[in-house]
Amino acid sequence: MDRFAELKAAIDTAELVDAHAHNIVAVDSAFPFLNCFSEAAGDALSCAPHTINFKRSLKEIAELYGLEISLGAVQEFRANSGVESITLKCLKAAGISTILIDDGLELDKKHDIEWHKAFVTYVGRILRIERVAEHILDENITQADKIVGFKSIAAYRSGLEINAKVSKKDAEAGLNDVLQAGSPARIKNKNLIDHIFIHALEIARCFDLPMQIHTGFGDKDLDLRLSNPLHLRSLLEDSRFSKCKIVLLHASYPFTREASYLASVYPQVYLDFGLAVPKLSFHGMLSSVKELLELAPIKKVMFSTDGYAFPETFYLGAKKAREIIFAVLKDACIDGDLSIPEALDAVKDIFSKNSFELYKIKAGSIYLDLDKMTGSSSLKIDDLAPTQDTTFVRIVWVDASGQHRCRVVPRKRFHDLVTKNGVGLTCASMGMSSHMDGPADETNLSGVGEIRLIPDMQTKSQIPWAKEQEMVLADMQLKPGVPWEYCPREALRRVSKILKDEFNLVMNAGFENEFYLLRSMDGEEKWVPFDKTPYCSTSSFDAAFPVLNEIVASLQSLKIVVEQLHAEAGNGQFEIALGYTTCEAAADNLVFTREVVRAVARKHGMLATFVPKYSLDDIGSGSHVHISLSENGENVFIAHGGSTKYGMSKIGEEFMAGVLSHLPSILAFTAPVPNSYDRIQPNTWSGAYHCWGHENREAPLRTACPPGTPNGSVSNFEIKVVDGCANPYLALASVLAAGIDGLRRHASLPEPINDNPDIVKDKVQRLPNSLSESVEALEKDQVMRDLLGEKLLIAIKGVRKAEIKYYSENKDAWKNLIHRY
Repeated sequence: MDRFAELKAAIDTAELVDAHAHNIVAVDSAFPFLNCFSEAAGDALSCAPHTINFKRSLKEIAELYGLEISLGAVQEFRANSGVESITLKCLKAAGISTILIDDGLELDKKHDIEWHKAFVTYVGRILRIERVAEHILDENITQADKIVGFKSIAAYRSGLEINAKVSKKDAEAGLNDVLQAGSPARIKNKNLIDHIFIHALEIARCFDLPMQIHTGFGDKDLDLRLSNPLHLRSLLEDSRFSKCKIVLLHASYPFTREASYLASVYPQVYLDFGLAVPKLSFHGMLSSVKELLELAPIKKVMFSTDGYAFPETFYLGAKKAREIIFAVLKDACIDGDLSIPEALDAVKDIFSKNSFELYKIKAGSIYLDLDKMTGSSSLKIDDLAPTQDTTFVRIVWVDASGQHRCRVVPRKRFHDLVTKNGVGLTCASMGMSSHMDGPADETNLSGVGEIRLIPDMQTKSQIPWAKEQEMVLADMQLKPGVPWEYCPREALRRVSKILKDEFNLVMNAGFENEFYLLRSMDGEEKWVPFDKTPYCSTSSFDAAFPVLNEIVASLQSLKIVVEQLHAEAGNGQFEIALGYTTCEAAADNLVFTREVVRAVARKHGMLATFVPKYSLDDIGSGSHVHISLSENGENVFIAHGGSTKYGMSKIGEEFMAGVLSHLPSILAFTAPVPNSYDRIQPNTWSGAYHCWGHENREAPLRTACPPGTPNGSVSNFEIKVVDGCANPYLALASVLAAGIDGLRRHASLPEPINDNPDIVKDKVQRLPNSLSESVEALEKDQVMRDLLGEKLLIAIKGVRKAEIKYYSENKDAWKNLIHRY
């Protein structure tokens, strides 16, 4: 059994994406909730409370709540606890991070989608097309939440033998029948249903959204004979829909083999095993999932609970799914069909990755990363989600000078108003410098005008060091849904979209964070290094362990991967390297990491600073970033099919060559204060010369070959001229813009410098050695202007010029930066 311990641990700790669920309702102890795996809440009372499923579910729920095994005890506990409390408990215990809700099911006392966002990282809406059509006919249209997919229950209404060529005349006759039947509308006419389905599928195709289809068993008003997915064959072979993405729900049980066959022969067919798990007996569930995987590729199979009405359904669905997937994958390993590493990959795919990719959910902050997972985390599950004791929510943004700022609102106001409407913020906020809370000259921004800070609910988390608070990153918008062109997060998002649309590429990033831990001298406002030990000192790590341990635990609770940490070369200096992810998620993670480091240090009576050159006599602190490119999840920076001249692909070389050519103007984003250039000096491993090299830490761009990379190949490149004053969104956006230019021009790299550039400085140019020089380079850079936007660049240059002027006139003012960065 030890052989499968790693697989079991990975499955037990995996965070789940629930790809199909329904709304939760208010607590009502009269509901026999343990039988609610049918979609008809009204039929719940028909449950036979002596079935094996009922007894099994009752036992598991009682154990979760710590109660005696009796229905009365569980219902009393639910009534006394309240819906928020039991929802939090069930979803936390289930380990669900993302829920996609089909809210077309009409339930009494059901909570809206927004309500669910308090309990998981992300909530998306699945639009049930037949119910929307009925709402339109009843003129009862409600505002839609973010839609990540469509769903059809044609299997309930008229069966899955969809007529893809239904005539408009026949559809109109069907509509007339529905209208004559009166209100509320109930669409049963097959021609009308087929017409709605076909047009909805066309819309889904245009927006590249998946269409979920109810298949297989359900409630008693479903004709099982018509819910066999094989009825969809003519639709699947229609050339109009060859590019659609169709998800067969409920494992199509009892037509599981038929569904598996369809997924194996039709590229547009995906499978979801919700409802079959945990509706069936254990052996029934095991058999169903095994049949599902007989022919279907693992990359096309997804988990969901089909939970609805009661939080317990989510917990039971997740619990059984973990048990069944472990049993299925273990048997596959025993039979030699899979290796343990392949089974671990399958866990990632089935529980999260396939759904993230299919439904295009921003996954950076919540992507399951089994490769980085450890089984000895000191965190408890209670540390991972917000509690109902939360009193305030911090709305965080990063300004043009790289400073973190926040607005704080009471929790109730946040959920009642702010989540949709945001909070007001002066336009001057993106014109402020590191020394003045007012708009700098030449930014074209002033105290006139107001924008909205709109919370990005995917980033909302409980604050690890202040558990009565939550924090969330915000987008800057003119009004809800309309981006402000000065918004740093939107700038990165916009340039990322260009890379994806033009080249089908995604830029990935991983940051290294160098910082100093300082302590006050004799209680005075004089800060000195925490210690005076050398690079990678064990004694330094021991001394700082209480601080570092709490930092790492806090980051883990925020689902931020820490790859390694160590004492750096400066007195009291440390480095924390973060996990690799998409560039947008990497920027989010960096912001939260800085917040954690500073707050935990403050809690321990210290001051943590990311300032580039804390002391002119000591080593500087950088925020080096590693960059690679991926296409459909595969690293395409690395050379494939034989090494190239430099060990990278042609795409990788062109992108990196673009970054190298624009490096002087990139510095205006990555090294944004005059103090930054005190760090970027020769012979300090900071990259002072305009060159690149293989594993050359004196070059500003270094190609890297970490352990596990094939010999002669490089997996990514590191940019060393980034520091802790940089706004990470703007820094990465400038890198992206430069890389896109390199791809468009098919740029080539010059020969690498594989020696200390200072020794061969007659062959290489110096990078800008002042902020003035980098701003001058930015003013001449048409590519940055075109891709990042004229107005944003005017503001950036105005802020930088203000920094130059102030620090040149106030020679010791840089010392105050430790309190701002």
